[in-house]
Amino acid sequence: MHVLFDLDGTLTNPKEGFVNCIRFALTKLGIEIEADTSLESHIGPPLRSTFRKLCGNETTAEHAITLYRERYSSTGLFENYLYEGIAECLHRLAPTVESIHVVTSKSTRFSERIIEHFNLDQYINVVYGSNLDGSLSDKTELLAHVLESEKILPQNAVMIGDRRFDMIGANNHGIRALGVLWGFGSAEELQTAGADELCAHPDEIHQRLFT
Repeated sequence: MHVLFDLDGTLTNPKEGFVNCIRFALTKLGIEIEADTSLESHIGPPLRSTFRKLCGNETTAEHAITLYRERYSSTGLFENYLYEGIAECLHRLAPTVESIHVVTSKSTRFSERIIEHFNLDQYINVVYGSNLDGSLSDKTELLAHVLESEKILPQNAVMIGDRRFDMIGANNHGIRALGVLWGFGSAEELQTAGADELCAHPDEIHQRLFT
């Protein structure tokens, strides 16, 4: 079995850094949003689609991405924490599966730094993320790339994530989809998007995969 983990909302909680960097970019561009506006719902989709919605046009969205990454690369990247039980989950899984990969819409460069920062690289074979130009940010496209690159049969893989994009991408390739409830997607969102099963805590993952 090959296990494919989403990153944000699944392995780590990026809320603080994400929100701070979004607000930084919008402030620099003079775009006002209410202080109590929730930005959590934007964790998961590709960054470009988020800024297109918040900025209203492609050109401003591209400027916002540049500003976001300016703060994120030095500060926001580390305004992040590992979910309780994730390290133990990976430690338990690693000897029992063929491979573990990270499959995320976040850029590969930033994702690799996060995995190394939390010392998870000892469990992860390869980190697959998007390119800085936005390519491979769609989960269906990215999963196709992973399957081809790793020569993985869809029926021998499971995608684990917290948002509908993870479930939809998995279903589009015939990959088993396991939704997690500690991230930013609800049970309803995950089930509607085609989750085969749901987990409420990382210590349930091993049981779901092997029973």
